[in-house]
Amino acid sequence: MNILFIGDIVGEPGRRAVAHLVPQLRARHAVSVVIANGENAAGGSGITPPVAQEIYHAGVDVITTGDHLWDQKEVSALLDNESRFLRPANYPPGTAGQGSRVFRLENLPPVAVLNLQGRVFMADLDNPFPCAQAEVARLQTETPIIVVDFHAEATSEKIALARMLDGRVSAVVGTHTHVQTADEQIFPGGTAFLCDAGCTGSQESVLGREIEPIIKRFLTCTPQRFPVARRRVQLQGVLLTIDDVSGKSVNIRRLVEPLPEPPNP
Repeated sequence: MNILFIGDIVGEPGRRAVAHLVPQLRARHAVSVVIANGENAAGGSGITPPVAQEIYHAGVDVITTGDHLWDQKEVSALLDNESRFLRPANYPPGTAGQGSRVFRLENLPPVAVLNLQGRVFMADLDNPFPCAQAEVARLQTETPIIVVDFHAEATSEKIALARMLDGRVSAVVGTHTHVQTADEQIFPGGTAFLCDAGCTGSQESVLGREIEPIIKRFLTCTPQRFPVARRRVQLQGVLLTIDDVSGKSVNIRRLVEPLPEPPNP
């Protein structure tokens, strides 16, 4: 089974890349399941039901999130009503929504997706390490194919969690930093790992935002608006090949797909 995991979608340019490129990638690589982090998809911060539907319509099967989950108040409708939408599982009990789910797509073995958020340099949610152990033990009773989106800042935290889960999940892919790393590997137990899947959006930017306001923010320490950048748009992510029976990864490949520029008038 081939699974495409898409790094953080940033604003309208990122959504446009998904709409244009995901159908091509599904056909080219015989992709069975597409997972995308969508927490920055609405105007660069948060996500709304119409934006989520746009992403699903493009061919994404599961949307994961992270620390910008609550930036748009309309997200409550997704948390309450959308089975294909995940928030970090290590929110306290009683939080709306779901942090993991087993997806049973037509003519495919069950695929579980687990969304977690780190704590180093981030909001202090419940500890993701024991949460991951408990969630994975539960998901393993239904399927050996488990993909984890670990939305975290620190590379050490991402690597440590992935090493802890080696042999128990199919893949751990990091999100949040919007910079694709080059450390893709398969651990001895068969778990594929990448510290960060990257940014699906403008690369002529600072993490998907216009450059000058962010430079001004650093120079002056004064509040600035950070508009979503629109130049040199790419889809970034990772392609996982997973054995249907064992759930172990047999290949991991980083993807960088440019969105074709419109012709000059």
